[in-house]
Amino acid sequence: MATFLKRKATVVALAALSLTLAGGGIAAAAHPAAKAEAGQASARQPGHQPPVTAAESRAAKAALNATLAAPAPGLVAWAVVSSNGTLLQHSANVVSAKKFSPSLPGQFAGQYQVTLDYDVRLRGLHATIGTNDAANVPPGGEASVAPRYLTPNAVFIQTRNSSGGYADRPFHLLVAN
Repeated sequence: MATFLKRKATVVALAALSLTLAGGGIAAAAHPAAKAEAGQASARQPGHQPPVTAAESRAAKAALNATLAAPAPGLVAWAVVSSNGTLLQHSANVVSAKKFSPSLPGQFAGQYQVTLDYDVRLRGLHATIGTNDAANVPPGGEASVAPRYLTPNAVFIQTRNSSGGYADRPFHLLVAN
């Protein structure tokens, strides 16, 4: 009799759990905030980088040829970039920063390129929203980072507002070696 009651309690508990999970999923799908979250994925499209111009390619190659030397393993190269693409502070290996113009085809607000003097394709990349002003709290948002397409010594950064839309934001970049 005790075994029968244990089995029955287990079945009832599993049924209650299943109904709770199913009901929660249905409630989340009907909730307006859930629809807004689902809409964020479309707000993040397209997820591509601007095309590399011949001038950018030449400048990146010149920076790569004038290398100091990559930081030793375990050290980082870093940069602080303003929302208009100005390089505010940086380590020795950072050569330049630029903001792409959203008025040109294939370019959107919040797209940046930071060029270094060594190949960064197989390095750890990290970017976060931030400034170097001690009295300023940076605006809300997020930053994504990837190696720059067809440019081995550059990093592409895309910043967004808290809703997921493209937006110009200041950021910190770290390249772990």
